[in-house]
Amino acid sequence: MIQLRGVSKTVMSGGRPLTILHPLDLTIHSGQFLAVLGPSGSGKSTLLGLVAGLDAPTTGEILIDGVDITSIGEDALAKLRGEKIGFVFQFFHLVPSLTAFENILIPMEIAGKRDAAARARQRLDEVGLADRGHHYPSQLSGGEQQRIAIARALSNEPPIILADEPTGNLDSTTGKLIMELLIDVRRTRQTTMMLVTHDADLAALADSRLVLRDGRPVDEGSRIPLDSAQGEPDPGSRPESRLEPTR
Repeated sequence: MIQLRGVSKTVMSGGRPLTILHPLDLTIHSGQFLAVLGPSGSGKSTLLGLVAGLDAPTTGEILIDGVDITSIGEDALAKLRGEKIGFVFQFFHLVPSLTAFENILIPMEIAGKRDAAARARQRLDEVGLADRGHHYPSQLSGGEQQRIAIARALSNEPPIILADEPTGNLDSTTGKLIMELLIDVRRTRQTTMMLVTHDADLAALADSRLVLRDGRPVDEGSRIPLDSAQGEPDPGSRPESRLEPTR
């Protein structure tokens, strides 16, 4: 579902090139959950932004469901993002002048969904906020805003969810509830998920882990056994993510 081939990112800093992400090969199969860990400045968010098509790599190719997003135009890229990727931000990024319902509605209206209003109400119900749709972001708690942000990310039923520190702006109790919601979404929809986090406990819920330091992978991690009691497939039933740093 997600494949990177020799992807790197270098920017100019103080008149000198600064490599944020060194060449990396990465494969995440459909339905897999990969957690990306590392200290601040290690390249985690840069990697996620590249996969989302929000930034362009300096070298390499990025394939989303078989489409090389580094070789298509802006219009095609925007269309692919709308269909294939839901992005959850640390700071929610809800439109403050729109209600919770309207924030969820926007991506579906852009995509031309004829049943957008009904779908938006369904997404509100899925995240447990059916009675809060008429509230503006400023009238919602942090946890409620993040649930609306997740509902918005799910609005077009994308096969991929990318989450950048989705619990980093929340207290531990609320953060746990948000993570449980994401895990439930991934389990019930068989969504491919890539999560950036500082939290080792959250990362332990993933199938595989990628640890970055100074823009390089330092630990491929190991597959976390899935809980068959929660209805997940046996660990041997799905292929591993491959994490292969290019030397």
